[in-house]
Amino acid sequence: MRIAQIAPLYEAVPPKLYGGTERVVAYLSDELVKLGHKVTLFASGDSATLAELHAVWPQALRLDPSIRDPIAPHILLMETVRRLADEFDVLHFHNDYLPFPLFSRQRTPWLNTLHGRLDLPEFQAVASAFPNVNLVSISNAQRRPVSHLNFIGTVYHGLPENLLRPQPVQPGYLAFLGRISPEKGPDRAIRIARRAGLPLKIAAKVDNADRQFFEAVVRPLLAEPGVEMIGEINEAQKPGFLSGARALLMPIDWPEPFGLVMIEAMACGTPVIAFDCGSVPEIMEDGVTGFIVHDEPSAVAAIARLDEIDRAKVRQRFEARFTARRMAEDYVALYEELLAEGRQPRLRVIA
Repeated sequence: MRIAQIAPLYEAVPPKLYGGTERVVAYLSDELVKLGHKVTLFASGDSATLAELHAVWPQALRLDPSIRDPIAPHILLMETVRRLADEFDVLHFHNDYLPFPLFSRQRTPWLNTLHGRLDLPEFQAVASAFPNVNLVSISNAQRRPVSHLNFIGTVYHGLPENLLRPQPVQPGYLAFLGRISPEKGPDRAIRIARRAGLPLKIAAKVDNADRQFFEAVVRPLLAEPGVEMIGEINEAQKPGFLSGARALLMPIDWPEPFGLVMIEAMACGTPVIAFDCGSVPEIMEDGVTGFIVHDEPSAVAAIARLDEIDRAKVRQRFEARFTARRMAEDYVALYEELLAEGRQPRLRVIA
């Protein structure tokens, strides 16, 4: 198949540091190429991919200090794809609601994976105006607030099988990985680690939107004994960071759409202790890949049970459920369903 993958422009594909959506698009695009498909990736010019790269903007918007209006490059992205749409069998967007108006009025089959939270009233109002758009959720929990929309499937994220692997290190601390924000619960992670009597290492970014929360709530807690803020880390640093952790703490307080950090930890054989929110019960297997808890005291109690978790089995469950190959195959099945419905006369054979 000739497949267009359309990524957001905020980060490179894959991102240099933090960036969940762009990372998933990178893994999916490369895996589709490995499966024999002809893939064009529409993304920023500093992206790296096995697919053919169509650079719509020179570099990731996050890294371009001259950008004052991030929507404008995305409008250019939409129009660029529209002009080339007939060259593809299927268009796969990862751009929230941006493609809805334009691509509902053209003939090339397309689908849109939603990567964020769907309980916001402004999203619901826009999405409800386009009831026939083919949507893909990244967990069943994610779609609950808008279950009336046209979801054609749920596809869980996946990582390249050998991207992150367990390292031969002795686990000795608890880990927090991702982004500093109230809903991610870094302050709760610090309290949990202190009550458990274990050091905590925090590998996380601080967005400008969360700077006040960081300064007012998190920074004072960093003075606590055993708490270390190491900042953002890249893919090469994650295996050592996660393998060295007795567990990844994920004390979230929001409807997590997926939670890529959970499967990153699983890939390293590291158990996850996560609050029962959003996708957590779908991604986690309680007592197998870690523990699902409900509050800080139950998280502390779960830490005392970590010896019950077989880290080799955690890795095995990652391999069975969350590889990029499985993700790509699931998406190919959706592409084929769209084409079989007659939105395209027939599959084109790529020599």
